Amino acid sequence: MPVVFGCIAPHGFPIIPDLSDDAEGALATRAAMHELGRRCAAAQPDVLVVAGPHGVRVNGAICLADVARGAGTLHWQGRTVEMNVPVDGELTDAVAAAARPRGVPIAMAGFAGNRRFQSVMPLDWGVITPLWFLGHDRNLIGKGDVLADPPDEDVGPPAVIVTPSRSLPRATMVEFGRAVVDAAEADGRRVGFVASCDWAHTHREDGPYGFHPAAAEVDAEVVAAVQDGDLQRLTGLDQQAVENAAIDGLWQTLMLAGVLDAVPMRGELLSYEAPSYYGMLVAAYAPNGGT
Repeated sequence: MPVVFGCIAPHGFPIIPDLSDDAEGALATRAAMHELGRRCAAAQPDVLVVAGPHGVRVNGAICLADVARGAGTLHWQGRTVEMNVPVDGELTDAVAAAARPRGVPIAMAGFAGNRRFQSVMPLDWGVITPLWFLGHDRNLIGKGDVLADPPDEDVGPPAVIVTPSRSLPRATMVEFGRAVVDAAEADGRRVGFVASCDWAHTHREDGPYGFHPAAAEVDAEVVAAVQDGDLQRLTGLDQQAVENAAIDGLWQTLMLAGVLDAVPMRGELLSYEAPSYYGMLVAAYAPNGGT
């Protein structure tokens, strides 16, 4: 089975222990993410495809990082962490090649150097946060004001970095997930798919997006879809409610739905909470019949 692991993972970066002792109140989420990391390690993926909302976005296309490495820095309340990870060019190319015949528009984005081996993509919190818990915690260096020396060699699986455009039809996200499975089957290595998602951002009036009652309603629909094992029904979420709730996880989760359509997996909701203005959900998926 080429896809051996899947998950929905939040990216509220105070859950990274090196950035906050109390996870800004999201201790249940942090504990669930540690459990997610144990399950990922047990599945032994060779590559992680990470789809998040905050990377390089190309309107009207799904953007893939066409680079050799990704590197980024997070700062939070006087603490700093950095991550530097390899990007798997072979699987990136295979995903692009599998997606285009399915009618999925693909953009290949580089940064800095014009050749892939010279190019490094800036990493955002939507990639760094889940990767910390999925094998790359030792690639984070530094705590507080002083950065330590980087690790001598890479740890954790290389990544394929994906950023969807919300202007595309939701069904295109599902089709992209199926293409990831096509590419994994052609590649032959063990692949994990990570949907990096936070949910409604309008749970509290004092948050940056204000309060809207749609926040609790939309998050409840998402939790129910995860519990029922029916992520594809989220294609029917009301668009006005999506905008009022200010979610950022729908598109990546629909990609995961496409993966699950091609590779049936059993899922488990590990946690959901909204300790501040946004909701966070952790769910793990393993192939039926084991890996």
